[in-house]
Amino acid sequence: MLKIDRQSIDSMDKRYRTQFINSLWGVRPAVLVSTIDIYGKSNLAIFNSIMHIGAHPPLVGLIFRPDSVDRHTLSNILATQHYSINYITQDMIAQAHQTSARYSADISEFDATGINKGSISEIIPNVEESPVVVDLAFKEKVDIQLNGTHLVIGEVLNIHLTDGLIDNEGWINHEQLGTIGAGGLDSYYSSKLLKRMEYAKPDLPSRVRE
Repeated sequence: MLKIDRQSIDSMDKRYRTQFINSLWGVRPAVLVSTIDIYGKSNLAIFNSIMHIGAHPPLVGLIFRPDSVDRHTLSNILATQHYSINYITQDMIAQAHQTSARYSADISEFDATGINKGSISEIIPNVEESPVVVDLAFKEKVDIQLNGTHLVIGEVLNIHLTDGLIDNEGWINHEQLGTIGAGGLDSYYSSKLLKRMEYAKPDLPSRVRE
């Protein structure tokens, strides 16, 4: 196997290293985070740093980059205390990716990219094309001293998703929803279910669900 030591990592070109380390962790959910500022101006930005924090209460985390430039999404969340997470489908990739461009605060990414603004969320505009929309209330910001990033934790208020795709155990079929994932800064992947396994127990062999 190829070995890449820390000295080699540190000597990489900055842009190459950013892409390399970001893509090292594989595919994560690709989502659009919708916010508004205190004047009601909407903002939309793509993220692939979403993480499950807990189910009781339902909490989700997002990692924000250091404050080297204005972070409109983070500023809006802190100002209004609300935001929505909108899952992306294959048909939305080009428009969703465009939201990563550094638009000025007075330009709404909804308008700039042609993504349609929905109204199922009572507080924050949602992405009309999204099959899964989650309304969130801001709960905590954790400043990570090691690299200047921020972990924002939100609590789920409402979930809107395509009907008929939750089984009787609460499992959501993302393959049928058509949600996608992202690896690195610019690569997108479809969701394909390979196997569902039975709950693991120490006295039983690993079993595939029928």
